[in-house]
Amino acid sequence: MPAIHLTEDSFKKLIQSSQLVMVDFWAPWCGPCMALGPVIEKLSDLYKDKAVVAKVNIDEVPELAVELDVSSIPTVKFFKNGKEIESLTGAYPQSKFQQLVEANL
Repeated sequence: MPAIHLTEDSFKKLIQSSQLVMVDFWAPWCGPCMALGPVIEKLSDLYKDKAVVAKVNIDEVPELAVELDVSSIPTVKFFKNGKEIESLTGAYPQSKFQQLVEANL
C-alpha cells in the first residue's frame, strides 16, 4: 500500500487519529528525500494494519512546513492523537524508523 499524499486539510484530519501517523516531509528536488522515498514506501507496506504512513510535498503545502517548523528535509514526524511525539531530520536507514514506529504503536 503506497504512502498517502496529504494536503493541509487531510493532514490536519489524519493526525487526530489514535493510530500512529508517520509523515515524511519531502520535495522532489531533494536528493536525500528521493533516497528515502523507497524506505517510506516499504514502511507503508510493513505497517499497513498498524500505522498510517503519509507524505507531504513541502512545495505543494509550504504553509504546513512552516507551521510545523520543518526547516530541513527530509523530516519525518510521528503523531498520535493530534500531538507530535517524535521527529527525525535526515535520511536514516529503515531500521531507525522501524524502531520509532515499534516504540510508539
